[in-house]
Amino acid sequence: MMSTEGINDRESVLRIARENDVKFVRLWFTDILGKLKGFAINVDDLEDALELGVGFDGSAIDGFARHHESDMRAFPDPATFTLLPWRPRQNAVARMICNIRQPRGQTFPGDPRYVLKRNLEKAAALGFTYYVGSELEFFYLKNAQTPEPLDFDGYFDQLSSYPASDLRRDTVLNLAEMGIPVKYSHHEGAPSQHEIDLEHTDALAMADNLMTAKLVIKELAQLQNVHATFMPKPISGINGSGLHLHQSLYREGSNCFYDADDEQYLSVLGKQFIAGLIAHAPEITAVTNQWVNSYKRLVPGYEAPVYVSWTHVNRSDLVRVPSYKPGAESSIRVEYRAADPACNPYLAFSVMLAAGLRGIEGQYQVPPPVVGNVLEMTPQRRQSLGIRTLPGSLGEAINLAENSELLYEALGDHVFNSLIENKKIEWEDYRSTVTDYEVSRYLSTL
Repeated sequence: MMSTEGINDRESVLRIARENDVKFVRLWFTDILGKLKGFAINVDDLEDALELGVGFDGSAIDGFARHHESDMRAFPDPATFTLLPWRPRQNAVARMICNIRQPRGQTFPGDPRYVLKRNLEKAAALGFTYYVGSELEFFYLKNAQTPEPLDFDGYFDQLSSYPASDLRRDTVLNLAEMGIPVKYSHHEGAPSQHEIDLEHTDALAMADNLMTAKLVIKELAQLQNVHATFMPKPISGINGSGLHLHQSLYREGSNCFYDADDEQYLSVLGKQFIAGLIAHAPEITAVTNQWVNSYKRLVPGYEAPVYVSWTHVNRSDLVRVPSYKPGAESSIRVEYRAADPACNPYLAFSVMLAAGLRGIEGQYQVPPPVVGNVLEMTPQRRQSLGIRTLPGSLGEAINLAENSELLYEALGDHVFNSLIENKKIEWEDYRSTVTDYEVSRYLSTL
């Protein structure tokens, strides 16, 4: 295994590339919609790339709302240098994640990684470091044309479910070689659904790790003629895939969400962070759940949140505070359960952090935690408790997002406008498409 410790400058990158017979370096960046992009350079050009960046057409970042070509430069981040362990060791291939700048060196406001950095700087100005842990769910399918499961096992089943269990094991081993620690991996509740949980780390590293993990999962599956998908709801009638995000704020090495004197060990600041998430959840859902298909998952009966509520116990609520583990202050975290694995993590982390910080800065009062199953309550009971719903469709989510001052501030002008435009294109395409459901239900009877 190549050690990545101490790789934080140009000289270290060049030395380790030589020591590991690296011949090609893939330069990665993420577009506004969360799709991993990139290109490869010869290792002989790496030194220039680190110093001067590499030019490319920046309109590739705009998703499918591209307008015109625009020159940008990709600057590899030395701290992200690592080998791709599934590639040959001789004439090896490495990857680096890039920061995108304009031709004269200014930061590019349309770079999702920059958006997250900007929000992290705001948190740092308040004395906070933002940490995230991720539960990444996905499906292994027989091909990319029809959603046919590889196995019919269930939650935590220990049968081999070949080849899925081997793929999951190999993914964990490859991620470890890349310096990305995995806390758990297991079979999820639905047929052929799996989960890999990435260790809690700072938010920028977690966003980089999630983008890497998704590529590794897909690459290793493809090598075995299997299709891995992060589509939120690929199969009707069973659970969809979520991205449960465990968040915490630290100050000088201490967990700001922990309070030894609170009955549930949750600090006032932690409650204010939750209050911010609760208050702004509907308007940030267009970012955490950005696809038409995302809203096929956010329906009752499939373990995904529908209502804007929080709790210490149940798993049907939007926000959950996991139980305190004695002697482990770090165990007090705020779990946000709405996001799905097809989101852009750089933007999702940005808007969740912005909502939580708004709650702290505004000293929002958190509503009482829900007692009982919010899904089993009558509408009148939910209304009496002030429990709202998440958007029921991408169209509804767009309308809420478009009028969100918080979202505009968190994303910045370029990304906010581009994301809204992208989502409107998708929603109009969906609204004008006649689906198989409509044909099978109406064609013969209407």
